[in-house]
Amino acid sequence: MTNPIPPRFPQDSPITQALKTLAPKWGWFVALGLLLLFLGVIASLHILTAAMVSVWFIGVMMIIGGGAQLFHAWGTRPWSSFLLWSISGLLYLAGGMIAFINPLLGAMFLTLLLGATLIGLGALRLWIWFNYRSQEGWSWLALSGLISVVAGLLIAWGWPDNSVFIMGMILTIDLLFQGWGLFFLGLALRNARSE
Repeated sequence: MTNPIPPRFPQDSPITQALKTLAPKWGWFVALGLLLLFLGVIASLHILTAAMVSVWFIGVMMIIGGGAQLFHAWGTRPWSSFLLWSISGLLYLAGGMIAFINPLLGAMFLTLLLGATLIGLGALRLWIWFNYRSQEGWSWLALSGLISVVAGLLIAWGWPDNSVFIMGMILTIDLLFQGWGLFFLGLALRNARSE
């Protein structure tokens, strides 16, 4: 009689090999997960500071991205590409400088962008659901789209007063979820190592 439960992954699969490689380092995953959980708790207690840190981080990334685009622009030969990359790089640099120098203004614009993105993505999901609503299981897509639209409208409705709170909460939630994920991945790697 054959075993009705197949193995999780074949022994020679890339996933199995990666897990075997990472298993001895399970403690690092647990430690990093606990550190991120700790930072998430700290961020939840200091929402304003968390918002400023997240906006500064985004500002620094935009400055680096703008510099890279300008560097790329000077390396391109056709003038049409040069102009496009230069304008894009300058806009990135300006946005990054504004976010870094005035994080409150940066938080306001990023929150407005987040609200608009949620409304747009939610509307797109609802439109896709409407076109395929006769298919089984597509009601989940409608629910997802509706939740995104409502979340985007709530963000837009409270804007700009909610800007700092929203940015701080996003960083807090991200840290907590990453922390839990890495913590449990480390525990899973420890268990895989002992098997």
